[in-house]
Amino acid sequence: MSTRHDIEQGIEELADRARRHADDASDAARGWIARGRRAAARLDGQEYRRRLTRAAEDLADETSYRYRRLRRQVNRHPVATAAIVAGTLGAFLLLRRVLRERDGD
Repeated sequence: MSTRHDIEQGIEELADRARRHADDASDAARGWIARGRRAAARLDGQEYRRRLTRAAEDLADETSYRYRRLRRQVNRHPVATAAIVAGTLGAFLLLRRVLRERDGD
């Protein structure tokens, strides 16, 4: 008799644990859904689109300005530009060699 009772009790405990895990998973899923809705609500709307458009335009303007400035520099001072590029490449190669030697130790 006690064996049957122990088996029933074990099954009930397993069922309770399964219910708790399912409830926890359900709560987590509800939380994720709520977070997703809040994030979507923040990204939705005219104001967000306007800010994103302005940021993209600003980035394009800045890139265009820097490109024109760099072209002007190269046209006015080609030797200085070549020296800057050579120095940058030299520093990169030296840094790469130092880091490789450090990895070898």
